[in-house]
Amino acid sequence: MRIATWNVNGLRARLEYIQHWLAARSPDVVGMQELKVAEEQFPADVFEQLGYQVALHAQKGWNGVAVLSRLPMQVEQAGLPGQEDAGARLLHCRIAGGAATKLGFATVYCPNGKNIDHEDFPRKLAWYDSLTAYLGGQGTDGPFVLCGDFNVVPEPLDGWRGDAADGTIFCTSDERRRFQGLLDLGMTDLFRHLHPARQAFSWWDYRAGAFPRNQGLRIDTLLGTAAVAERLRDVVIDRDYRKKKDGNIGSDHAPVYADIA
Repeated sequence: MRIATWNVNGLRARLEYIQHWLAARSPDVVGMQELKVAEEQFPADVFEQLGYQVALHAQKGWNGVAVLSRLPMQVEQAGLPGQEDAGARLLHCRIAGGAATKLGFATVYCPNGKNIDHEDFPRKLAWYDSLTAYLGGQGTDGPFVLCGDFNVVPEPLDGWRGDAADGTIFCTSDERRRFQGLLDLGMTDLFRHLHPARQAFSWWDYRAGAFPRNQGLRIDTLLGTAAVAERLRDVVIDRDYRKKKDGNIGSDHAPVYADIA
């Protein structure tokens, strides 16, 4: 099974690009974030023609998350309980891959926080606390994947500035403690599990030549329970799909995918 996460940064602007990637990489389950499209404008038929079922929690012009699945699925939860004012940022589904295979799969678009002095920063931390409480209440003993744009650089290795960025937005001890809180529920950072010392990024600013200079951050992550991590075969930050394709400009985020036996 190939599972993936991707902040598409505006679905309608990237639709042809997304179709190109789906055809090239053939993922079975995809969590998408930052759709920026109202539910009635979401082109579900395009994905259905490619063989995907669609689950959607959308919001006009902002936020929005979706799950595409080649396998049967049902929605368990749309929206993070207690954080409705933060927008459409969580979608939790149950993926059924046969009588012996069931996978919990949630995609999240965590708040940005803007900067550490902004009023959105404590709201970001509160959102993380609510996410941890929600997942703790669900239980994560079986096969479960939490994926998305976490807007946290888990450790200095995950940012191009390294230790120099400590204390700035995405790199504060408060944010990193919240991210660690998800791992403490029994989750594993799948990329770091396979590549404990590799520096690789999933997001690059459009400005100042950040992408060709590889001045990026690893903020897009697949987390999995032990039942997933023990069957992990590969994790790829798909940097090639941050580049232009057939004249189409990609998101400022690269897709990240993992192959599970």
